[in-house]
Amino acid sequence: MLQEVALSADDLIGLVAAYNPKTDADRIRAAYEFGASMHDGQFRHSGEPYFTHPVTVAALLTEQRLDDATIITALLHDTIEDTKANFADISRQFGREIAELVDGVTKLTNLQLSSTETKQAENFRKLFIAMSRDMRVILVKLADRLHNMRTIKYQRPEKQVQKSRETMDIYAPLAGRMGMQWMRDELEDLSFQVLNSDRRNSIMRRFVTLRKESGDVIEKITTDLKLELKKAHISAQVSGRAKRPYSIWRKMEQKGQGFSRLADIYGFRIITENREDCYRVLGAIHARWTAVPGRFKDYISQPKSNGYRSIHTTVSGRDGKLVEMQIRTREMNDVAESGVAAHWSYRDGVRSENPFAVDPANWLKSLTERFDEADHDEFLEHVKLEMYSDQVFCFTPKGDVIKLPRGATPIDYAYGIHTSIGDRCVGAKVDGLRVPLWTRLKNGQSVEIITAEGQRPQSTWLDIATTGRAKQAIRRSLRAEDRERFIKLGRELARVAFEHMGKDATPKALATAARRLGLSDRDELLAQLGSAELAARDVVSALYPNLVTSPAVEEITRDRAVLGLASDQTSTRANCCKPIPGERIVGITYRGKGVVVHAIDCPVLVEVEDQPDRWVDLHWHAGPHAPAYDVTLELTISNDAGVLGRICTLIGEQKANISDLNFIDRKPDFYRLRIDLHLRDVEHLHMVMTALEAESNVAALHRFRDMARKPS
Repeated sequence: MLQEVALSADDLIGLVAAYNPKTDADRIRAAYEFGASMHDGQFRHSGEPYFTHPVTVAALLTEQRLDDATIITALLHDTIEDTKANFADISRQFGREIAELVDGVTKLTNLQLSSTETKQAENFRKLFIAMSRDMRVILVKLADRLHNMRTIKYQRPEKQVQKSRETMDIYAPLAGRMGMQWMRDELEDLSFQVLNSDRRNSIMRRFVTLRKESGDVIEKITTDLKLELKKAHISAQVSGRAKRPYSIWRKMEQKGQGFSRLADIYGFRIITENREDCYRVLGAIHARWTAVPGRFKDYISQPKSNGYRSIHTTVSGRDGKLVEMQIRTREMNDVAESGVAAHWSYRDGVRSENPFAVDPANWLKSLTERFDEADHDEFLEHVKLEMYSDQVFCFTPKGDVIKLPRGATPIDYAYGIHTSIGDRCVGAKVDGLRVPLWTRLKNGQSVEIITAEGQRPQSTWLDIATTGRAKQAIRRSLRAEDRERFIKLGRELARVAFEHMGKDATPKALATAARRLGLSDRDELLAQLGSAELAARDVVSALYPNLVTSPAVEEITRDRAVLGLASDQTSTRANCCKPIPGERIVGITYRGKGVVVHAIDCPVLVEVEDQPDRWVDLHWHAGPHAPAYDVTLELTISNDAGVLGRICTLIGEQKANISDLNFIDRKPDFYRLRIDLHLRDVEHLHMVMTALEAESNVAALHRFRDMARKPS
């Protein structure tokens, strides 16, 4: 008896018939039954019958409204590779067209595209040859890879990493280059989840926090948009979504910005009836909200090479949040969603004609025409140049490839080769012609850097460079000549400032102050002091802010410290993370315990992520809190006379009360102990820890949290 699968033949036929009433239902059913019989007895790593995979791939392709031949190929795409069926069997039962498509997918599956060897270039040739013969082969392969990535958790860890890297490097950019951006986004994010799960989870947690703080931003802004369009008498569909974690992380890395400052966290799409309405919608949006300078792009008047058309604008929306708007017509949206698949899509049983669709086969043809004249390395470089369109690939005079972000200049290129080349750069030639150093480089250009002995980086280069590597090297070089003089002067300024406050400017104190101020090390702090980039009082204040008294203000007691509770709710502080005022918090309801207040980064929260009804949005009462919150610090100190006394004195100077002290390890040369303190808030904690870290006899210090004491 054949194994049952999640989607029946009739279900699948129904999906196809929804967009193609003239579908050959008998032929699809025959393919379904043939595939089920061939894969009978085979199972996936998840334990499901193997045939659930080809059926799911076929269902994914129905979302692109593809023709019967593509759907049948999806159902049979693993039969030649994994069953006793062969090319002749497929050809005899379903025709040569289907057999060649299935055979093409099989050959793609066997290519080792992630190989780092020379054969990677040859395998790329085979990939594009197969694509140029029939584009539907790669459409099936991409859907196959998408489903495999969605279920990758059942693979061995090393296999997950290998497939994820291959997907990130090859299949995701290929999907994007073919215009299927939605598929690229999902493939990248699924790979990101395997290759860097910690960062992805961090972004997801920030989304949860942001939603609790701001409510459903998407629903609010969507409502605002619909109201403005109604006022302008414009008929359009409005939808919004949060960007995928990988997309957000990539923009954070590219722009060097934190999550809270990123404009592209939310995206909204407005689909209009015609091109004229697109510009009317743009006018209505800019009349209602303030446009962000430099964030407007009109891809309708200047379409992308893959046929993508849309207007992009970023505005300062509700509550000052920056949001991106995309405006396009229905036909433009079909191309944006389907890319190359738009050429094969059906409506009402006939191939749909979309005036905006661009056939990527022209791109493939331009590649295959070079097969006979290019060697392996040249071909591979050319393929990657075409696929990774969000980067710039330039060539050295020797033919080596230098990868740079879009918008890079010859300065970035020079430092991309070597720091010494960048430091001695006096000019550049692009494709043999002398150009200014601020010229923006383009894909495929040959760049030659002109150098001279004795040349030093100029301060104006900071405005020209775009890469962090170049900017950092320029700043480092600009400071190098005067650095020693500035360090010597800064050391004297620090000594005088510390003595004035009755303290010593010890090397450890200065190193702690540097860390507190976000500087790389003690010498950097002294150099900035000597060059007047940093004031001596700021250095002292970073270590001993409590030496400056402030006027008395009424303190907030613990019974009214937490806001957000219902009138019948009571709260207690979690024993595991012991949050204090100033830290982000959330409440979790426990039977018989009321609401327990946790820090937002408490590991215990992972256990209740799937129970949103237990979460309570809480925050601390603004203002000065009473020093009533117990915090435990764990220290390692030198076993010398007077050290413990100085530690207690430092804590007292910060107006913190010691409630308990326990030695947990005693050695001839050091002690390890835990000190319980009563503190006001997180700033008070930082003041105490900073003062202790500056003490030379403190070898290690951290906040101790007993995660074994979690609520039940």
